[in-house]
Amino acid sequence: MPIALFGMAGLFLWQFGSVRKTMIVMASIPFVIIGATLGLFLARQEMNYTATLGLLALAGIIVNNAVLLLERVVEERANGAGHVDAIVRAAEVRLRPIIMTKLTCIVGLLPLFAFGGDLWRPMAAAMIGGLALGTLITLVLIPALYSLLFHRLPALRTRSAPPQEALS
Repeated sequence: MPIALFGMAGLFLWQFGSVRKTMIVMASIPFVIIGATLGLFLARQEMNYTATLGLLALAGIIVNNAVLLLERVVEERANGAGHVDAIVRAAEVRLRPIIMTKLTCIVGLLPLFAFGGDLWRPMAAAMIGGLALGTLITLVLIPALYSLLFHRLPALRTRSAPPQEALS
């Protein structure tokens, strides 16, 4: 897991060219682990090899939400939207696609949970819990973190100053 997380962080640094954006994306991963743990607990399943595979898959799936939201915020900013307006518009535009894709994943995992037997049931439980909690938290966390980490104070702004995103 640490190797996978380190590799993901490296890819996000390369993609975004920003430590702050990478931190925002990576901040969603702990909630996947919490959600997977809750899913395993509620389903009364053990943490095993397939559940661990599910966690690795979840880490990749859940950061997709953050990447989609951040990219949309950058698009909105490029189109001239203000800081808060860009965040709100990005959240509005991406909310339905993110919810629909994650619900599709959860519904697709239900047969694996119901009929997968002792081998696959823990993975399905971990993934369902991680997707459910991770998606809900991420839809709130990512815009909030972006707002906090890229907030510009009005007194520091000048006409010739480059946007703060360009400095990250």
